[in-house]
Amino acid sequence: MKKRIYLFLSFLTVIFLCHLSASAQNYANVKVDDLSDAQIRQMIQRAESVGYSDAQLEQAAAAQGMKAEEIQKLRTRVEKIRKQSGTTDTGQSDTDINTNGAVRKYNNPDKDKSDSLVKKNTPKIDVLESLKPKIFGSDLFKNSNITFEPNLRLATPRSYIIGPDDELLIDINGDNEANYKLKVSPDGTIRLQYVGIVSVGGLSIEQASSKIRSALSTTYPALRSGRSTVAINLGNIRSIKVVMTGEVVKAGTYTLSSLSTVYNALSASGGPNDNGSYRKIQVIRNNKIISTIDVYDFVTGGIQRGNIRLQDQDVINIPVYENRVEMVGEIKRPALFETIKGESLQNVINFAGGFNNQAYTAKIKVFQNTDKERKLTDISASEFSTYQPKNGDRFVVEAILDRFENRVTIAGAVFRPGQYELDKGLTLKGLINKSDGLTEDAFLNRGYINRLNMDNTPALISFDVAKIIAGTEADIPLQREDKVTISSIFDLRDEYKISVQGEVRAAGTFEYAEGMTLESVIQMAGGFKEGATPNRIEIARRVKNSDATSISARAAELFIVNVDQDLKLLGDPFILKPFDIVSVRNSEGYTVQKQVKIEGEVLYPGTYTLTRKDERISEVIKRAGGLTPSAYPDGASLKRQGAEKVNPKDKNAIDNKEEEDRKFLNLKRAQEAGVKDTLTSNVEQKLIQSDLVGISLVKILKDSLSRYNLIVEDGDVIRVPRTLQTVKVTGEILNPNSIVYLPGKSLRQYINGAGGFTANARKGGVYVKYANGSAAAVSKFLFFNNDPKIKPGAEILVPKRADRERLTAQSWIGIGTAVASLGAIIVSLLR
Repeated sequence: MKKRIYLFLSFLTVIFLCHLSASAQNYANVKVDDLSDAQIRQMIQRAESVGYSDAQLEQAAAAQGMKAEEIQKLRTRVEKIRKQSGTTDTGQSDTDINTNGAVRKYNNPDKDKSDSLVKKNTPKIDVLESLKPKIFGSDLFKNSNITFEPNLRLATPRSYIIGPDDELLIDINGDNEANYKLKVSPDGTIRLQYVGIVSVGGLSIEQASSKIRSALSTTYPALRSGRSTVAINLGNIRSIKVVMTGEVVKAGTYTLSSLSTVYNALSASGGPNDNGSYRKIQVIRNNKIISTIDVYDFVTGGIQRGNIRLQDQDVINIPVYENRVEMVGEIKRPALFETIKGESLQNVINFAGGFNNQAYTAKIKVFQNTDKERKLTDISASEFSTYQPKNGDRFVVEAILDRFENRVTIAGAVFRPGQYELDKGLTLKGLINKSDGLTEDAFLNRGYINRLNMDNTPALISFDVAKIIAGTEADIPLQREDKVTISSIFDLRDEYKISVQGEVRAAGTFEYAEGMTLESVIQMAGGFKEGATPNRIEIARRVKNSDATSISARAAELFIVNVDQDLKLLGDPFILKPFDIVSVRNSEGYTVQKQVKIEGEVLYPGTYTLTRKDERISEVIKRAGGLTPSAYPDGASLKRQGAEKVNPKDKNAIDNKEEEDRKFLNLKRAQEAGVKDTLTSNVEQKLIQSDLVGISLVKILKDSLSRYNLIVEDGDVIRVPRTLQTVKVTGEILNPNSIVYLPGKSLRQYINGAGGFTANARKGGVYVKYANGSAAAVSKFLFFNNDPKIKPGAEILVPKRADRERLTAQSWIGIGTAVASLGAIIVSLLR
């Protein structure tokens, strides 16, 4: 069924493309080799604007008549331009065009994709339009933003010819006052009160005004003496019919305003078509050509020569062009240009806006059509004004060469590196002087010149910089495109550094300077820290002459140096060398105070400074006054920064990290804000549960020599909670919650109190986390379970069982095959 749908949709696609090929423009004559990169880029942009991929673009080209070999060339040009611009085809298509121009469908018989293909190939705009050269002047009548509509609010033109249906406004002022609003009858007359019928049809406004004034003077004598005046204007303007014929986009009869001109009619009809002339548009009135319009006058200079006002039944004829040439390349307006008799190539260049700044103006190539074949001719600049373009000529303006005729370059250790003019007789020493001479760090032993041989193969010429400057060695004449390089001494060696580490205020790496002493580099590093010792400063120096064959070869040379605490200049200073490493040690016996913090149920909680390096937990508790009556020693914990869990995280363990971190952050913010009453004992445990070290405070207080009595370290936090009353049950439990602690209650009873295990619970992996941070897991001995003891504040965690993959049919077949093979082997061995 799917195959039938696929074939049916493919058939519809082919029918659609055939219809498209018949109705669309014909691109069979397009030569891709003649197209410019700008035209290809414009085509790509138009295709991307409507969502065409490159494959669909080729399909559209084939559907509109482009030959298969030209499609292949177009594909190559598109790929080349995309590679140059760093873009790729982002469209996705399941179609392609093979070498004979037929549509090839990839193996994807999906109905939706086929429907989408038909919709995508519906050409809303012609994406290949840029492949055909543009006719100069055609945009004038296609651009909807340019309008030639007459301005009906202007004063009545005195040359306007009155006709039927015009409305005349006659105003008499002075000794006599009268107003007339008269419509011209079909026979060209008006009826004046007290005067009679006056014929005005075919007269201009100026002629009609004189005639009407003469007729009114018999009724209004003051008009003769000048004591009264008469003004005649147009009211409503009539419509006229104009016929557009010839090579026009939309030929026919058009109804226009009687104030309309030839350009108004051209704009309404779309102007000349592809074969129409823009240089000889004719206005025919009463079977006579009364005006010939050259659109180029308006396009190039804004002059509307011959743009006369139209009259009823005028005919505008657009003949077929006689000569049309194309100009492409490095010009400002590449297009097809129409030429008339007497115009030269220079006129065509002027129509194209002249050359751009990259044009090669010495010659222009012209491709011509002869009676049998094509011909190529080079036209020099001196012939531009005399060469007469012929119909079909294609002028190509090439770009100038990307090379210099008189350039040399100098780089490196000179004051002004860069490009310079190659003067006549310029030598190497002269170029160095042009660049303001050598810098102080110039490497004088050797420089080199990169030179191009006559066949453009590279050559390298070395020279002694010092001898060239001193004149003791023959100077080197320079040639075009020579590149002189004079290195700096710093370019030819590693960057010299000194490293300072240890007890200084700003340890780091510093630039080496000749004569740098130990005291100066310590000063550069900010001086000694409070605990630094000026004695036994160690300097490690690189070894350059080590015995590489010896197993105990020296890797570094060490120096132990004492300096003054205040960095005074005393005695001979120790001079450093490049790459030395200076290490400043701590002073013996210098120790920074260390502190621990005690929280919870002790008499005097707070921060305590350690008095000895081996002070233990019991001694700190004793300094804090001991425990309060409500203290819970079994839940006491030690928080130590950097403590890590030994066991790796179980992939089947409960992972509520994101939720727990969010709660922890909110609770910590509440605590920092001073909202103490919102923090229960469980919340306080959460705030310190990270980095906990499990301790047994009961054993520590009972026996100060116990191994549980740890030595405290800087930053430790000892917390003694109040008596806890609940046990928390979480994980794969039907109803995770906290349960009231009862002495003697077993692990199973707490789990049953929370609803029991879920179907995914891993019962053998249950473990208990105690309030002091320690944990214990369920163990098994023979057939007996050994559950850990439950204490107040403990948390029972039930992990999730690992998901198991079900065996597929192929797996069962594999197992069966393996068993059968094993059975066959056993039988063979028994025999």
